[in-house]
Amino acid sequence: MKKLIPVCIIVGLLAVGIDTLTAADESQPLTYEVDLRTVTEGFDGKTCWVQARAGAIPQTGLFPSTVVLTTQKLLLTGSDVFYALNEFRTSDGENWVGPIKHDTLARRRLSDTREIAICDFTPGWHAKTKKLLGTGHSVRYENNKVMHVRKRSVAYSVYNQKDHTWSEWTTMPMPDRPEFENCGAGSAQRVDLEDGTILLPVYFKTKTAKQYSSAVVLCDFDGEKLTYKKHGSAHTIPVKRGLYEPSLTKFQNKYYLTMRNDEKGYVSVSEDGLNYSEPIVWKFDDGQELGNYNTQQHWVTHSEKLYLVYTRRGANNDHVFRHRAPLFMAEVDPKTLRVIQKTERIIVPEKGARMGNFAVVDISPSETWVVVAEWMQPIGIEKYGSNNRIYTSRIKWSKPAKSE
Repeated sequence: MKKLIPVCIIVGLLAVGIDTLTAADESQPLTYEVDLRTVTEGFDGKTCWVQARAGAIPQTGLFPSTVVLTTQKLLLTGSDVFYALNEFRTSDGENWVGPIKHDTLARRRLSDTREIAICDFTPGWHAKTKKLLGTGHSVRYENNKVMHVRKRSVAYSVYNQKDHTWSEWTTMPMPDRPEFENCGAGSAQRVDLEDGTILLPVYFKTKTAKQYSSAVVLCDFDGEKLTYKKHGSAHTIPVKRGLYEPSLTKFQNKYYLTMRNDEKGYVSVSEDGLNYSEPIVWKFDDGQELGNYNTQQHWVTHSEKLYLVYTRRGANNDHVFRHRAPLFMAEVDPKTLRVIQKTERIIVPEKGARMGNFAVVDISPSETWVVVAEWMQPIGIEKYGSNNRIYTSRIKWSKPAKSE
């Protein structure tokens, strides 16, 4: 007769095994897999989806978030001629509802020839108020062309998750100073603090200045209204349009700011989130320049490692507008502020279309998405295989991120 092993011993052995496995997993270096998905595709030859970015609303259930993806149509025959923001939405990560046009995020008539719109919009979950807050900036048109001498404002809207609507977009008042007459938060990646205040990167300049300056603004948000409190150090360089389209992250109690310039990307670091070191050019760890220029970079942040997502020259991509594809992701050394070259990998491949306008969203501690649309300008790039796809490049971590 076989002896039966008591259930308590079996359970104990299983527990030891699980604990040992968990400890072994914790001791392994952080890695990730990339799961590239297409939300939608199809190109009509006249307009295309651009500025695809997403926010994640926490929920219970098998899929950890409801993802709200915003994007807007662009007229191909113009430069930055944007129309109303639309929404795609998923609650299971597989099936998408949309596109749904939101008139509250559409253009507004200013006169017979002039209109104003919201653009460069990025949604993000605000945990303190349990609201999805989208930020960007305003753009003005005259006869359907961008007015280059114009007032720019920090623009925002709040999502109502019960009826899936966005509030009428409005603007955040800034101090009554000349440089803030042209101030926006376009394409910004923000940091929300535990007390609910927001660190929002902005860029600004006076009417006569050649260069933009970048800074971080501390804001209050009560669930409906976004309010300026103060801003930190301002940074620029005397090169073409200066430093603009900044993006921010917090990693292991320090803050990192990456900024666009027409010739090179720049990075800076802060202890308090408002006052930053002098910006330096992005470089690989061997001292070579990264090769990113005239487009955005954004952060992917895990509790163990810091990553940069970017585009660059030198990837057999001379046929892509400003070398804005493919999208690369690589680890950043937070001490040297350099990109570790051996960690670089492509997370969204190029098919001729530019993909410099993208965003990062944390879906759960185990998954982060990079969201981007194939921007179908200049006309004819579809010959390389692009089809105005909206991608979610899903970064699946080998171990979950820990909250600070």
